[in-house]
Amino acid sequence: MTTGEIVDSEQGPSVRAGNTPSGNTFGVTPARAWGMTGLVIFLYVVNYADKAVLGIIAQPLARELGMSSSQIGLVGSLFFVTFTIGGFLAGPLEKKLTLRWALLALGFTWSIVMLPLVVTASFAVLIVSRMLLGFAEGPSSALMHTAAYSWHPPAKRGLPGAFLAGSASVAKIALAPVLTFITVQWGWRMALVALSLLGIVWMVGWVAKFKEGPYTTKAKPADAAAAPSTEPSVPWRKIFLTRTFMSCAVLIIVVYALTTVVLTWLPSYFEVGLGYSALQAGSMFALPSVVGLVLMISSGTITDRLIGRGHTSRVVRIIVPAVGVLVCGVVLTLLPSIGTPALAVALVSIGYGFGAIAFPLINAAISELCPPQQTAGTMGVFLALMATGGLVAPYATGVIVDNAVTPADGYATSFQIIGILGAIAAVLVLVFANPERDRKMIRAAS
Repeated sequence: MTTGEIVDSEQGPSVRAGNTPSGNTFGVTPARAWGMTGLVIFLYVVNYADKAVLGIIAQPLARELGMSSSQIGLVGSLFFVTFTIGGFLAGPLEKKLTLRWALLALGFTWSIVMLPLVVTASFAVLIVSRMLLGFAEGPSSALMHTAAYSWHPPAKRGLPGAFLAGSASVAKIALAPVLTFITVQWGWRMALVALSLLGIVWMVGWVAKFKEGPYTTKAKPADAAAAPSTEPSVPWRKIFLTRTFMSCAVLIIVVYALTTVVLTWLPSYFEVGLGYSALQAGSMFALPSVVGLVLMISSGTITDRLIGRGHTSRVVRIIVPAVGVLVCGVVLTLLPSIGTPALAVALVSIGYGFGAIAFPLINAAISELCPPQQTAGTMGVFLALMATGGLVAPYATGVIVDNAVTPADGYATSFQIIGILGAIAAVLVLVFANPERDRKMIRAAS
């Protein structure tokens, strides 16, 4: 559910079928809705490429600056400190600016903050640049979800949500090999410059094309009298203290911790831990993302159909992702016992893929809880909490690797710990989360 969206359960059948109110006076067609969603997905790809580039350039950067694994991990974790803080600005930004201009400002910031490192390479500049990048990226996820959801009714958010979450996979599948090749051939500085140029390309398309969709209070239909009324707001604590919000937050924190370790360390694990070349490691960076993308798109398509056929949100958007994370946890727990590099790559890829389906489905479940006008704020807080998984995991992995008998043992142990925590969190969600129940409790408080 996005800021000011039309609430599915309280509108007529035309809205539940995916049409806009007032006889489609907003001019929504599937082509237009997905065209606008495509612009947001493009931005998400750029966003994740900016996150992932540290993992790609980590080893040559470490050699040039003389950094240890712990220092690389510290840089990764500090990014998520400011990322978490920035996430709480999603609601205020959405109120002060339109989605179009808020995301343009954020995208511009991402495109320039890493350039000082190109000019003056030092550990201090690296830390400051990554922390500024984290602060600018913090509000982006909630605003991008809001922008994409504004073109899709609540019952049809699973698939666009899957594409948004899958943008991380697209970034690694499509861009990681390219960035790796650029790094190997021309150095890590050119990889950062290439990302800045990609951001500029996105900004041109965004300014020219993007508009907010009808499922937001800021969108005005041609027949203003036919616009739906907005629900009363509720106290924020009523949303944040529900069992669904709290248990899902624990789950998403752990899954995001896995994501941040993959972003920061996976190419290093493949290269230093498993013995692959730098070019092979950068190219294989995409393998977990291939599995994740297939599973996210498949789960998004299937769960949207199940919702349309009357299955509850608890079944579709809680049980399905929780079971996926449970599978992820079991698979990653086995990693230290694997001695074959190819099999280790396969296990990490499968574990990551099953864990990744939690992102679109859990986000959709959380978006159901709140009144429409509180969605950006709710998603901003939820995604900021999610980012806390990145505060510790990259640095802790670096410390574990520095103190392990071999780098391979250190990386495998880190993945195993995350797997165990993921399995525990999945059980908590299966026991406590129920969006339908908590949505009724929240509405009763208004």
